[in-house]
Amino acid sequence: MTPIEQRNELLAGKVIKSLRTRHIDGYYCATSADAIQKVKELMPEGSSVSWGGSMTLRDMGLVKALHEAGKYNLYDRDLAKTPEEAQEIYRQAFSADFYMSSANAMSEQGDIVNIDGNGNRVAAIAWGPKKVIFVVGVNKIAKDLDAAIKRARGTAAPINTVRLNRDTPCTLDGVCHDCHLANSICNQIHIIRNSYDNGRFCVIIVGEELGY
Repeated sequence: MTPIEQRNELLAGKVIKSLRTRHIDGYYCATSADAIQKVKELMPEGSSVSWGGSMTLRDMGLVKALHEAGKYNLYDRDLAKTPEEAQEIYRQAFSADFYMSSANAMSEQGDIVNIDGNGNRVAAIAWGPKKVIFVVGVNKIAKDLDAAIKRARGTAAPINTVRLNRDTPCTLDGVCHDCHLANSICNQIHIIRNSYDNGRFCVIIVGEELGY
């Protein structure tokens, strides 16, 4: 095990311990391949599954792997042929057995931070699907909640505005301007600090840099 791998495992262990005090399940996977296998283990065959807009889930190959598995009822908005069909898939996600997401940031103490433009992702995380699985690269872990929010707004959001081709100040210089423009993607900031002790939330920390 390299020093980086050892550090990632130790850091993940600290965060997972904190998550469990907040009634949130946690696992560590050294690689994306291991994380994909863990997700499959957590979701019984025949489960209905949906997910939010996440480059982590796509880039690590999880979305492709679930389609190829052929064992799940998938609500995939990327397959929608019309905007109306996409909106219907958004709504179907609220009745899914499992909803998958990443996080824009996490604190070492177990706070989970997500920023949303439309609100569909944070809404489903907060309520609706029976269980929510977060897959989070170690690069998303920040020292505390304040640092996690700063990471979400100052790192993840400007990169996503470029990806989405939004006309916002951060697209031009990569720095958050705390703007209130109509096309801002920082419209809703969601923080999970605790959960009812029902195992609804699960976080898989991956020992790789994933997403933004």
